[in-house]
Amino acid sequence: MAIKKSQLYSSLWRSCDELRGGMDASQYKDYVLTLLFMKYVSDKYAGKPDALLDVPDGGGFADMVKLKGDKEIGDKINKIIGRLAEANELRGVIDVADFNDPDKLGRGKEMQDRLTRLVAIFDDLDFRDNRAEGADLLGDAYEYLMRHFATESGKSKGQFYTPAEVSRIMAKVVGVGPRTRQDQTIYDPTCGSGSLLLKAADEAPDGASLYGQENDNATWALARMNMILHGYETAELWRGNTLANPEWKNADGSLKTFDFAVANPPFSAKSWSGGFDPAHDEFARFRYGVPPEKNGDYAFLLHVVASLKSSGKAAIILPHGVLFRGNKEADIRRNLIRRGLIKGIIGLPANLFYGTGIPACIVVLDKEQAHTRQGIFIVDASKGFMKDGNKNRLRARDIHKIVDVFTRQIELPRYARLVPLTEIANPANGYNLNIPRYIDSSAPEDLHDLDAHLRGGIPNRDVDGLHAYWSVFPSLRRELFAADDRPGYSRARVTTDQVKPTVLAHPEFVTYAARIAAVVGEGGPPTRRCCVVSGRG
Repeated sequence: MAIKKSQLYSSLWRSCDELRGGMDASQYKDYVLTLLFMKYVSDKYAGKPDALLDVPDGGGFADMVKLKGDKEIGDKINKIIGRLAEANELRGVIDVADFNDPDKLGRGKEMQDRLTRLVAIFDDLDFRDNRAEGADLLGDAYEYLMRHFATESGKSKGQFYTPAEVSRIMAKVVGVGPRTRQDQTIYDPTCGSGSLLLKAADEAPDGASLYGQENDNATWALARMNMILHGYETAELWRGNTLANPEWKNADGSLKTFDFAVANPPFSAKSWSGGFDPAHDEFARFRYGVPPEKNGDYAFLLHVVASLKSSGKAAIILPHGVLFRGNKEADIRRNLIRRGLIKGIIGLPANLFYGTGIPACIVVLDKEQAHTRQGIFIVDASKGFMKDGNKNRLRARDIHKIVDVFTRQIELPRYARLVPLTEIANPANGYNLNIPRYIDSSAPEDLHDLDAHLRGGIPNRDVDGLHAYWSVFPSLRRELFAADDRPGYSRARVTTDQVKPTVLAHPEFVTYAARIAAVVGEGGPPTRRCCVVSGRG
């Protein structure tokens, strides 16, 4: 029987509690995720011929269980992990954490008891049937832990995780989908823990070839484990500085190019040019201009541009400053716009990302249609979010609205519009892409009718303002409102407490609700869960 998510999450977080006090929260992941990996691999592959991973004798989680209460449990756990790593070429990936470190885990009996309890927590979990209900429980658990690690790790430790909601948006707007072929490539030059790359891959039901590079060794190890946990054992991830030493190259030494790219690089990196001379870059990545010495936002964007095929598409998360800063960055931005490389800009809410509270945007690049591009589609999605503790989060409806509006290029007042290149290039704007220049997202003024306040009645203009609902329920308006004695005003036919029952019982609403239920697969009679009455439908 497949374990429930709630059981898994509870067990994983209890394991974090066991580690509190001896180390920073950013280091929990080294221990918890290693044990998670060991347990998962052992449950899925131990004793199975032709398995994707080899669980050798003395190199499985069952061997750890035998050590509960052992005085040398830390050293022996290290050796068990080492055997699995050696058998599967995972040295430097799963053996990063030292389970015999007295400074982190305590000395003598304290370490013995702590590791015994930690192993026992994972021993209670059974991953052999974790996909039986069609859910990737382990993948969800990984993201759950990463979210909490990033939250607790502080400003400097949140770079290894891109919020799943943002990752989903990027994967969809970049164009990965049902038509993506297995031989098509998805690239992340700053892949972190791999969550963004995996979300992009999830949009391709037939699979795709994954490539990435990550500068931080510990984070690269997380990404390698993450790929295996999610079933992408063949994903190719390199360690190293993408800007100074890009690993993905062709036989002639030129940059390898990809069908799709997604990236969440470090914001405004100060030392991005260390190790190479961007003015004489051997890969010609800075043909559109060399970014400022102490701000690497455009350096990563230009690397992505150079890493795309002629039909390639990309989505990259950057701070809003790239849209309006001047000098060298203004020159780069002008060149990119003139060549039609920027397809769109999506402004996101502030405080979404771990490690920074500033708002960011998604810059969508498209080489395939660059030569015919006449405008840039700009979306201001900064107002759509929910509070979640000390962070903001995108709701399912926010994600759907962003993706639907962007992919279908739907213009909505105060939210999205296709801005002509001629408007962007005119002297008044000067290739400045600051979103408020083109979209006024401020709330409309609330107009009060003083005569209605004094003499009663409902202004017809307020009723007319609900035209989106009357177009779906044309006769409902007559059920709710009648003409008033004064021209230009209406009066209510039903009392306030009867508005909702009247709407729910109206034949047009019942028919509409049944259609919606059929579309979402609920079947049966219409339910009372529809949001139309509250104005959210």
